[in-house]
Amino acid sequence: MAQLNTFLLRELAVAVALFYITRFLIRSLLRKPTKPLPPGPKGWPVVGALPLLGSMPHVALAKMAKKYGPVMYLRMGTLNMVVASTPDAARAFLKTLDLNFSNRPPNAGATHIAYNAQDMVFADYGLRWKLLRKLSNLHMLGGKALDDWAQVRAVELGHMLRVMCDASRRDEPVVVPEMLTYAMANMIGQVILSRRVFVTKGSESNEFKDMVVELMTSAGFFNIGDFIPSIAWMDLQGIERGMKKLHRRWDVLLTQMMKEHSATAHERRGKPDFLDIVMANADSKSDEEKLSLTNIKALLLNLFTAGTDTSSSVIEWALAEMLLNPNILKRAHDEMDQVIGRNRRLEESDIPKLSYLQAICKETFRKHPSTPLNLPRVSTEACEINGYYIPAKTRLSVNIWAIGRDPDVWENPLDFTPERFLTEKNKKIDPRGNDFELIPFGAGRRICAGTRMGIVLVEYILGTLVHSFDWALPAGEKLNMDEAFGLALQKAVPLSAVVRPRLAPSAYLS
Repeated sequence: MAQLNTFLLRELAVAVALFYITRFLIRSLLRKPTKPLPPGPKGWPVVGALPLLGSMPHVALAKMAKKYGPVMYLRMGTLNMVVASTPDAARAFLKTLDLNFSNRPPNAGATHIAYNAQDMVFADYGLRWKLLRKLSNLHMLGGKALDDWAQVRAVELGHMLRVMCDASRRDEPVVVPEMLTYAMANMIGQVILSRRVFVTKGSESNEFKDMVVELMTSAGFFNIGDFIPSIAWMDLQGIERGMKKLHRRWDVLLTQMMKEHSATAHERRGKPDFLDIVMANADSKSDEEKLSLTNIKALLLNLFTAGTDTSSSVIEWALAEMLLNPNILKRAHDEMDQVIGRNRRLEESDIPKLSYLQAICKETFRKHPSTPLNLPRVSTEACEINGYYIPAKTRLSVNIWAIGRDPDVWENPLDFTPERFLTEKNKKIDPRGNDFELIPFGAGRRICAGTRMGIVLVEYILGTLVHSFDWALPAGEKLNMDEAFGLALQKAVPLSAVVRPRLAPSAYLS
């Protein structure tokens, strides 16, 4: 009897083991994709392809794409990533598969800087994200809202022109990104808070610029902890420590802004600004329409950083290219003198008549996109593209920088040639997300919410700076065109230039 019991127990154990092994094998076979993963580099043990990206990931990924193709797979630590590097590949992901890639992957920047993804940029695609987007479009970033604060842009740009004229009289060069950040922060401050953020240009505005650049740089890092979550707590690169410190500085600034704004609420009765309107949603009775104070701070962080740094970097690159190519600057001056003359400033209503200026802006968006790698997305479900299998929870990066320099799309892509956008073939190409040859703001559901504002600011501010001044490098200086990688593509060495007024003196008084 004892032998029989032992035999039965042994047989039962074998049966149970066979059952689980068989079930595991069947599930594995069912899960196994029938099509291969996209091609890509092998990478290293444990860390995968992370060490292959180097300090300039957009450049490294563009070189890899030449070897592995327009849709490329990389094992990044313990996670999957695909990279799209051509217009067709970008269209497949951001249009055909847009809904499946509508969320952002978890990352340290969203957690430690953007209030644990309570903002608009990193929030999951859902009701809260839609509410933040709707409020921003209706009251700040949409077409009508932009028209409503056109006068704010004109006044703040006037302040900047007068500061530049003063520098010219003292024979001092202007540091372009500092000037631009100061002016744009004040424009956005007027709309959000009904006041200028910086009364005078100085150490306070320079610190703000430094904080914006630090945020964009740190948020663009490929953080090992994002790709190997089990070791994230170790913070091997020290990135998360820096993010936490930076977040505290931003939180102090945003809290102070909101406190000062609340104290002056009585002055705006009947004329609410953007923050008044958003704050009204904090008291909403509907959970779907309710915003926490954290949501509001996170949204302000988005608007002040993305609203200043991305447009500022594009304008700075455009001016640098024109200093490198004086014939382009001369042609722009000739067009403006013919359309506007020299007795008044450029107005936004002039821009549709300035086809060469618009071509310069498009060419800068192409060659120097503000975000070289589109903000990452992640797949909700497994899918297929170009005959390749893409697993669920795969990160997606679209290499906008590579698309702009693709020789199969653009003739002589390394040259800065605005004239390419005046040809019959390219003149209808638009940077608003429908023409995948030129997607500086991304495309699809998660296209940059500030696309319209970004185009308006770049065209109007760049046009005004070109029309108002002659530009030259300081004596003895050479132009450095090196890039510094981050969420926004900065010039490694900020542009410093000497300006000389070229309009009638009265034009700078308005």
